[in-house]
Amino acid sequence: MTRPAPSAPPSDAGGGLLGPGWAGSPAAATTSDTAFLAALLDAEAALTRAQAALGLAPAPAADAVTRAADPDRFDLPGLAARARSGGNPVIPLVADLTGAVGEEYGPYVHRGATSQDIMDTAAMLVAARTLGPVLADLDRAAAALARLAARHRDTALPGRTLTQHAVPTTFGLKAAGWRSLVLDARDRVAHVRESLPAQLGGAAGTLAAFTAYGAGDPGALVTAYAREVGLRAPALPWHTLRTPIADLAGCLAFTAGALGKPAADVLVLGRTEILEVAEGGGGGSSAMPHKANPVRATLIAAAARRAPQLAATLYASMAAEDERPAGAWHAEWEPLRDLLRLAGGAARDAAELAEGLRVDADAMRAHLGLTHGLIVSERLSAELAGRLGRARARDLLTGLARRAYAEGRTLGDLLAQEPEVRGLDVDLDRLTDPARHTGSAGALTDRALERR
Repeated sequence: MTRPAPSAPPSDAGGGLLGPGWAGSPAAATTSDTAFLAALLDAEAALTRAQAALGLAPAPAADAVTRAADPDRFDLPGLAARARSGGNPVIPLVADLTGAVGEEYGPYVHRGATSQDIMDTAAMLVAARTLGPVLADLDRAAAALARLAARHRDTALPGRTLTQHAVPTTFGLKAAGWRSLVLDARDRVAHVRESLPAQLGGAAGTLAAFTAYGAGDPGALVTAYAREVGLRAPALPWHTLRTPIADLAGCLAFTAGALGKPAADVLVLGRTEILEVAEGGGGGSSAMPHKANPVRATLIAAAARRAPQLAATLYASMAAEDERPAGAWHAEWEPLRDLLRLAGGAARDAAELAEGLRVDADAMRAHLGLTHGLIVSERLSAELAGRLGRARARDLLTGLARRAYAEGRTLGDLLAQEPEVRGLDVDLDRLTDPARHTGSAGALTDRALERR
């Protein structure tokens, strides 16, 4: 059954008091305890419907289980407390759902399945329902970055390497690079979302119980079940073959990291002493009224730092013993939810950051002159080497670089006074203008924006 994602976080969503990066986001609603309960119930009801579709259960049983599988009818805190005795919430849920269905059709609840079948399927449902809004926010971010890149295709600013001014670049190319990462994340998330599988294998992944209950072709039941829950039919039960979880870990951690790159740049370029960019709506300070903190970028940066460790836990759980693991499977639940929340919140914040980002082209232009014209020394070296020889050009520019700082003069002014340069047929205004030395930045930006 396809259940619409909650439009707002329910009261059990964890509140987000210590998670402002995901609080109030679509991911907060789709990963809440209520959302997980709904997914567990969807998985149980879909199993009975799939069995009914193949004549393995009465049609009224499917209707009865589906009607009973209403999250509002279940005691969520009670289920959480009782989950401790069996190590997972499916065991008490099956008992309560069976009671809610009633004596006549209760025996068809969970018939042939194991707890991990339901838990894994529910996790995939929660992931699918969370990744939809993530993709929408990534598309929003990419669209906003495309507009920034096109608008500032030729807006020159200092390129910075190892924290220092290097050579000129353009803000258009920088924004196009951010967008490229966002699109990389989008493509990975979309691929993983389309591949999320249902889980159905029975106690040890052999489907034996379903045969005992009359299934002539248990594989057909797996297909029918996957169709009912709207997930891909797996080739094999994957109780200890955790590729789906690893794929989720990878795409979610990549998404957080990919969004962390523009956030890191905004945090640097938005410093008071630089202020080449600023968030559209900065956050305030509890003590300093003058501050407009880059909150969106800060929260994205926090998500990017947390995500790799959460993914590492999920990757470590791949080493799962036997046909059902003790601990490895259980260790996945909370990190997976945290990763979904972090990526969901970061995608939301990235869209808002990109849509509201203010760019100060005048500040960028002014900063090109902070090194007294030395930012174009690479270009001048190449030009003068052909006229004066490589060694002489290097020596000349090295000496003038020292004088530029010592005397507070520009490299262009000093060059204009050099007799051996005055005798050359060179346009010093052109050669020393940083905005004219951005290489192929414009063409690279155009190429990047062709990607859809």
